[in-house]
Amino acid sequence: METVIPPGSTIGLLGGGQLGRMFGIAARRMGYRVHTFEPSPDSPAGQISDREFNGSYTDRALLNAFVQSVDVVTFEFENIPHEVVDHISQTRPVHPRSEVLHICQNREREKSFLRKQGYPHTPFAIVSNQAELDVALESIGTPAILKTADFGYDGKGQRRIDHGSKFDYSQFGGKRAVLEKWIPFACELSVICARDADGGLCTFPASENVHTRHILDYSIVPARIEPEVQRRAQSIAQSIADDLQVIGLLAVEFFLTHDSELLVNELAPRPHNSGHYTFDACLTSQFEQQLRAVCGLPFGSPALVRPVVMVNLLGDLWNNGVQPDWRPILSHPCAKFHLYGKLEGRPGRKMGHFCVLRDTVDEALAEALEIRRELTHASR
Repeated sequence: METVIPPGSTIGLLGGGQLGRMFGIAARRMGYRVHTFEPSPDSPAGQISDREFNGSYTDRALLNAFVQSVDVVTFEFENIPHEVVDHISQTRPVHPRSEVLHICQNREREKSFLRKQGYPHTPFAIVSNQAELDVALESIGTPAILKTADFGYDGKGQRRIDHGSKFDYSQFGGKRAVLEKWIPFACELSVICARDADGGLCTFPASENVHTRHILDYSIVPARIEPEVQRRAQSIAQSIADDLQVIGLLAVEFFLTHDSELLVNELAPRPHNSGHYTFDACLTSQFEQQLRAVCGLPFGSPALVRPVVMVNLLGDLWNNGVQPDWRPILSHPCAKFHLYGKLEGRPGRKMGHFCVLRDTVDEALAEALEIRRELTHASR
């Protein structure tokens, strides 16, 4: 049984992005202090933390000072050297454990884990040079997606290869990559599962996700899928969290094919963009559930209070650096508005989001898309 870390204790957070910001808000609401370790000062999470440690993850003296100031450590993104997590775990509990981080921060290890454990996934091959890519394309076929093994998110490090086209592998700088078969899916889904030290599991409703330019555009909850598909997606997410022995959160992204087959696409051992809806529309948010898991507290209910649509706000809305007019959101009585405290709006950068809660999914979706249309029009 995990030792209970009660309110009043200090949570250490690796990473200072928006996921950490919302985690910190949930932690402070429950009486915890929050210390953030983040290379860049004035980060979204640092702005709401009791203390922000700014420096490189290789600065052992600063890292040790951070560790000594907290009671437990968790993280809000994967791109942390797992050696850092191993080092911290010698002094303080870290959740999830470094092995989970090591698997999920690299597509090759992640896909290999899914294949070894027998989970449904897209056909793939590991390649490291032009000859291996050519052989893999013959086997997998086209169209296909070539993805760098390391450090890829929001479509970064990805190239589509269509029938008859050639790709010069030297453009990947000699890095190892994963070639995946292109899947003509009906929709994309994600499920966030919380797991505690005793193996207790708690799963949120599946989110139906719509992407634009490889970046999550909006999420619809409840997802417009059959109840059996919902149950199957939640069951797969729970099984993966168990196999990885996660303490904390695991987000599982799926492709749902036109034949109602679920294929696991990616894993994330942390809060997830598609789970932002839980902050406003569930009895317990994904961020509070992460806190409860890493502190050994009982889970709260993940029940959905009302249908909801969450829409990302990207830096594209900042016209020549000018912040948008937010009245289309603020004047809507059923909309909830979140900005992350980022100082510069750049195209494709996630600056905030809003949620619309209504009695039906159709109402929430129509009104959310109308708000987005008004914002986009005003920013031109």
